[in-house]
Amino acid sequence: MSFYSRETVADVKKIDLLTYLQNYEPEELVHVSGNVYCTKAHDSLRISNGKWCWFSQGIGGKSALDYLIKVNGYTFLQAMEILIDHVKTQKPVLVSYSKQEPKPFCLPKAYRYATYAVSYLECRGISSEIVDFCFHTGRIYESYPHHNVVFVGFDKNGKERFACQRGIATDFKGDVAGSNKKYSFAFPVNPESKRVHLFESAIDLMSYATLLQMEGMNWRRVNLLSLSGIYQPKKEIAESKLPAALTQYLEDYPHINSVMLHLDNDKPGRLAAKTICTVMPEGITVINRPPPHGKDYNDYLCARLKKSIQKNQERAER
Repeated sequence: MSFYSRETVADVKKIDLLTYLQNYEPEELVHVSGNVYCTKAHDSLRISNGKWCWFSQGIGGKSALDYLIKVNGYTFLQAMEILIDHVKTQKPVLVSYSKQEPKPFCLPKAYRYATYAVSYLECRGISSEIVDFCFHTGRIYESYPHHNVVFVGFDKNGKERFACQRGIATDFKGDVAGSNKKYSFAFPVNPESKRVHLFESAIDLMSYATLLQMEGMNWRRVNLLSLSGIYQPKKEIAESKLPAALTQYLEDYPHINSVMLHLDNDKPGRLAAKTICTVMPEGITVINRPPPHGKDYNDYLCARLKKSIQKNQERAER
């Protein structure tokens, strides 16, 4: 069995994941945008600024050593051997991470029509009334020339401060450069309601609003906020902070005294819910209400709609 000195381990840990992939597995590296990359095997594993995070699994790290152990499943000794063998064969060209000035926030150019975006959202089961509302209030539009759905977040003064894009015919996802996650996608605040409902994605938020409409409830009177992505707490839960969007929301609307969590039914979603419950300030009630079935509220909505269609077909055949 091989053993490595502290100095050797420290040297190996200096090899970050982007350096490793560019030098030794370039075929596995996929450029997303700017200085953000993912891998062919895992499109939810994002690499940026010397760090990596596998969002779908709720894990991350800095070094290639972390990656080989946590993602590829090697033991510590196996991962060390792989990296040392690579370095012996070919000394890596290190990636330079120069400090970049933050880019100004600028919304992508809008397409004159929204045919593809509307079709995409309705195929996801979103109510046409809710889709119309989002387009008419500027919360959603279709980009040009890539035809992505753009989800826009506003501050309390109605200024656009955040936007994320989702591919209609592709798996592309990403925040627009210069976006401020404190102002994520949300519906207008109802000052008469003291509760906010929290979701991971804009699609889940819209799905929940559609479910309320199906139940005959007024979705416009409910406060709905999304995080525009998976919330990644710290290793020690007690040391974590609330998601930036929720922190800003509670600061902007101090009448809110209750948060209902509708995060996903997966490991990252359950960990995020547990963390938020743990670190929520005193005086604010937290209610954990994940989707009754499926991974998220869009899965649940689609299952409800499918069941309803089947019932209608059975009645028609009688």
